[in-house]
Amino acid sequence: MKRLTDRKTIRLHGWDYRKNGAYFVTICTSDRDHYFGKITNGIMHLSEIGMIARDCWQEIPQHFQFVNLDAYTIMPDHMHGIMVINKHRGALETPVDDRMSIISPKPGSLSTIIRSYKSAVTNRAHQINPDFAWQSRFYDHIIRNPQSKDRIARYIKNNAENWQRIGHGLF
Repeated sequence: MKRLTDRKTIRLHGWDYRKNGAYFVTICTSDRDHYFGKITNGIMHLSEIGMIARDCWQEIPQHFQFVNLDAYTIMPDHMHGIMVINKHRGALETPVDDRMSIISPKPGSLSTIIRSYKSAVTNRAHQINPDFAWQSRFYDHIIRNPQSKDRIARYIKNNAENWQRIGHGLF
């Protein structure tokens, strides 16, 4: 039987996701179901659940004061966003002693923020559609320079417009 600690991670090995920096994240719905709305003529029209996903994303800095949001978009079956973690010096040293700390997201980490976001959206979305669900994981990319951030922001901005032209793939 495979232990939880043996589960393959998709995060960059050795990177502390509590570190200050810019992160590009993509979060998909389960089975890529179109809960968030539809695209017509390159324009995204949010459903009620799509508006919840947007509103919860915009509320992240209210719950995590060290987070700033940059470009983002809500698509029919996923969302993309650039999140900037900017903590004051010393904020990364959060001691965690329990046995689950090996597999649990660290306080103040990107995973903790995304887990909180997904939970908030799910709780509200279930009032509209009890079948709503996310994929269990999310994609992230550490943005290492302004040129990369600009390229990703353009990709996010043009995502709905490119949806029909290049298909429904993420990248």
